Amino acid sequence: MIIGIPKEIKNGENRVAIAPSGVKSLKSVGHSILIQRGAGLNSSILDEDYKKEGAKIVDSAKEVYDKADLILKVKEPLPVEYKLLREDQIIFTFFHFAANKSLTEAAVESGCTAIAYETVELENGELPLLTPMSEIAGKMASQEGAKYLEKPMGGRGILLGGVPGVAPAEVLILGAGVVGTNAAKVASGLGAKVSLLDINLKRLRYLDDIMPKNVTLLISNFHQISLKLREADLVIGAVLVKGARAPIIITKDMLKIMKPGSVIVDVSIDQGGCIQTSHPTSYDNPVYEVEGVIHYCVTNIPAGVPVTSTYALTNVTLPYVLEIANKGFADAVKENPALAKGVNIYRGKITHPRVAESFGMSYSPLKI
Repeated sequence: MIIGIPKEIKNGENRVAIAPSGVKSLKSVGHSILIQRGAGLNSSILDEDYKKEGAKIVDSAKEVYDKADLILKVKEPLPVEYKLLREDQIIFTFFHFAANKSLTEAAVESGCTAIAYETVELENGELPLLTPMSEIAGKMASQEGAKYLEKPMGGRGILLGGVPGVAPAEVLILGAGVVGTNAAKVASGLGAKVSLLDINLKRLRYLDDIMPKNVTLLISNFHQISLKLREADLVIGAVLVKGARAPIIITKDMLKIMKPGSVIVDVSIDQGGCIQTSHPTSYDNPVYEVEGVIHYCVTNIPAGVPVTSTYALTNVTLPYVLEIANKGFADAVKENPALAKGVNIYRGKITHPRVAESFGMSYSPLKI
């Protein structure tokens, strides 16, 4: 199989879809790898590093798309790439279709097969390809929140962990999944007073055994969120509904009860955001203000640490890439139910019910 890796062009996206170790693994079992020139530079990977492992370096994204049977990416194709998508081609990347109707329509129209990293799901409900990026995004959410609480950055001017004699910041985290848990680890490790909310009581009981004493675990409901919003210096949105748009948890009116100069980091923005006033931002212009509250809504947070992110992503995607390449798409998804759940669009038909539901489009169960 010919596997192609184009250079990422989303604003601020510094990751690349494969590390040299992945090239070596694919090449060793007879596959061809095409990589667009300079694709790995922002992850500190040189073209020569790929060539040493057997990849062919090509000059343009068009050449990658024209020749490859399987395209590996990090982020969703952008409008300028839509015309490059073609029938009988597999695209394997983070799509987040439910937050992007134009992308969904373009993928359907192209006739391609779209496998979304974020909906590959194990029998126990784990999302193995999303997990490492969620870990990074969660840790960085607290890190970025702490930065924008600084007065020169527009925030209240409060140190997350405080000092002896001065209280630490109050951090409210909505969602106790991978993102929320990692955000709580970093915020609590810095000394903040953390409230971690979730609707899953079983999950909260589990976290009660492993979280430090400065993390309070609370059931999530409107009343509890409203109480904690009044106290919060930093709010982290970490809500996920698999394959669907994130629900709105905080409305614009609710911002009025927050402290001036407080900060919201909406990690759920990839799936549309869980704050009504959220809209996507980039590393070039990461924040804006609504009702005196700083909003940080970067859609590709892990791109800020691309060396860590690229290698973490390759670690988890490579086994699935090898399955597709070695067995072919049909046999791979028949034999691996987790991979089958990742198929959002197959030959121009939407095969993920929540994607179809998001836009009132037709849903077709995956049939191969």
